[in-house]
Amino acid sequence: MTVDIDKVGVWTPITRWPDDAGARSDAAAELDELGYGAVWIGGAKADLELPEALLAASRHLAAATGILNIWSEPAGVVADSYARVARSHPNRLLIGIGAGHGPIVGERHWHPLRAVEGYLDRLDLPQSRIPRDARVLAALGPRMLNLAAERTAGAHPYLVTPEHTWRARDLLGFGPLLAPEQKAVLTSDAAEARAIARRALALYLTLPNYTDNLRRLGFVDDDLAGLGSNRLVDALVAWGTVEAIRGRVEQHHKAGADHVAVQILTPQAQGLPLAQWRELADGLGLRSRQPGSPGGRRY
Repeated sequence: MTVDIDKVGVWTPITRWPDDAGARSDAAAELDELGYGAVWIGGAKADLELPEALLAASRHLAAATGILNIWSEPAGVVADSYARVARSHPNRLLIGIGAGHGPIVGERHWHPLRAVEGYLDRLDLPQSRIPRDARVLAALGPRMLNLAAERTAGAHPYLVTPEHTWRARDLLGFGPLLAPEQKAVLTSDAAEARAIARRALALYLTLPNYTDNLRRLGFVDDDLAGLGSNRLVDALVAWGTVEAIRGRVEQHHKAGADHVAVQILTPQAQGLPLAQWRELADGLGLRSRQPGSPGGRRY
């Protein structure tokens, strides 16, 4: 089992995808033509209906869940859905799973590492097997990163900096997939960019999983207070010209990332950022890459 996600993909919450099937298909086909390696679906559901639809509308694009929450998406349902989609679209579906956050999940979140291990055990059962190379973990800290290397294709860290990518690669060693998410705003107006970024960061700065990880990266209470310091915002959200966004993506690659999933932030929380996807693809030179050409890795 191998999934070709190449070096750059897009990350988009499931809530931004339109209900109209034709609009979804058109967007997936265009992402394919633009040269992106994968489309990551935030908050994906166990039925995998959206990944299946996007794969059906494209030829080379991979689909990845970023992430399936282990508390709300039953392992058996995920496994059955994976088997259905993989039969029709072999080697193009990557299952990202994660433990979510204590303030949202509640008391069940008392030991997320053990909970993820148990979920992986269920995915390993003969009747519900999802191959190791077809799954990744949402991993930030050392223990979850080690688990990702031991039992999956690798890690999909969210809300991180190139510094975290460097540290994660050091922990993972060579071989496991490292595919961080990177937020970006395509505007050179600092006030506008930071306002858009802060709206996107507001929830995450209330979640200990993320704030603890940011402290490990050297940010302090003053950075995390309120809607975040400019230093924090600029470190987590790349903004400016396409060249500036490209520079941040390259920083992740130089730090050891195999793939970077770019999440475009816009003033509107709904609707797909089609214009920005096109602009970024041109700036990254993705259109010139032929599917299957050197430069990506397979998992």
